[in-house]
Amino acid sequence: MDATQGKFVWYELMTTDGAAAAKFYADVVGWKAEKSPMPDMDYTLFYVGKDQVAGAFVLSKEARQGGAPVAWVGYIAVDDVDKSAAALKAAGGTVYRGPDDIPHVGRFAMVADPQGAVFALFKSANAGQVSPADVTKPGHGGWHELHAGDGAAVFPFYEKLVGWKKLDTMDMGPAGPYQMFGLGSGGNAIGGVMTKSPQQPAPSWIYYFNVAGIEAAVGKVKAGGGQIVSPPSEVPGGQWIVQGIDPQGAHFALVGAK
Repeated sequence: MDATQGKFVWYELMTTDGAAAAKFYADVVGWKAEKSPMPDMDYTLFYVGKDQVAGAFVLSKEARQGGAPVAWVGYIAVDDVDKSAAALKAAGGTVYRGPDDIPHVGRFAMVADPQGAVFALFKSANAGQVSPADVTKPGHGGWHELHAGDGAAVFPFYEKLVGWKKLDTMDMGPAGPYQMFGLGSGGNAIGGVMTKSPQQPAPSWIYYFNVAGIEAAVGKVKAGGGQIVSPPSEVPGGQWIVQGIDPQGAHFALVGAK
């Protein structure tokens, strides 16, 4: 994890079956799954080599009854979780879980933007701890895509909250503009924002995990009981992407060479 403002530093799966999810993603993405030593929580850590890249936990019955969905949540680094959560709320966002500490790990808050897309704010407790050096390698988070209620309207919220800058814009035809963003105006793109389709029930973030080969990964998704909801398609730069749903119902995406 990394304390760089505006950087995605962690991915967390809220699921209904931790063991099944661990096996599925180990097969599809190539992660090594290990139980966390945290004594009061059943938490699985996902590794690429020695790098911790993601985690998963089982939603409680109470959380499910309260409407918590099976889903991936991305953690965005901020300089001060409390101040950022207050600014988010003042800007029309929602704080679902107020700032709290994870012992020896960091401070976080579970929030949503003004249009309802859920994510987390995070500040590491370990100043020297950094995120994986090469996020283009298989197993790491490679792209972050917001399907917003109104992409153009929500971007200034993130720009002010975490400092993202607009980069290139692609014309998606009937789907409207696709706004890419980065940590600085001259930096590399780390994600994109678009207006969701009318068929999508609510605004949400989709996280793309790097795989060595997209076709092989698609085969593993199907073999593991997952679904492919969009066929492989080529994106600028020669990479291919695919979106899917895991066996427990969480939406995810993959990016890799064909």
